[in-house]
Amino acid sequence: MRIVAGDWRGRALTAPPGATTRPTADRVRQALFDMLIHAPWAGRECLEGAVVLDLFAGTGGLGLEALSRGAKSCIFVEKDRDALIALRANIAACKATERCTVIGGDAMTIVVRGSANLIFLDPPYGLDLTPRALERLRAAGAIAPGALIVAETGRGDTSPHPEPLDQRRHGKATLTIWREN
Repeated sequence: MRIVAGDWRGRALTAPPGATTRPTADRVRQALFDMLIHAPWAGRECLEGAVVLDLFAGTGGLGLEALSRGAKSCIFVEKDRDALIALRANIAACKATERCTVIGGDAMTIVVRGSANLIFLDPPYGLDLTPRALERLRAAGAIAPGALIVAETGRGDTSPHPEPLDQRRHGKATLTIWREN
């Protein structure tokens, strides 16, 4: 697993052993960021200077990819101890500590301070956590008006938005992108 593009292109990312953490595949991240950069409803402006929230962060691949491509800062939320060790190692390897906040805790109970304009939700598949996570983020004011939200869900999970800007399947993963009102 590597950073696909930007300042840290090619940098290897560490993942914890076992099947508890399911990092987003390089090819899926590449497809996602290509969609964001080339879409008429997003463009490079959605990344450059963005405040990013990577909920269910795992190894931090999505947030670090955004930082590599020009995002200003990223808040990572992850509860798994081994994933947190890998996440912190990946942030350190990218020399991005000053641009990152790591919150060790359950994304379904933790309160995120501040608001983000680019949000990645990549919960474990099959638990239908995305709608509940969004409710919590909205209630906490963690979603900036007009924020772009990207959800990676598995087959059988409820579609996170009825009218997405884009939705694509990549193997077992479905990427859904929409803009928060």
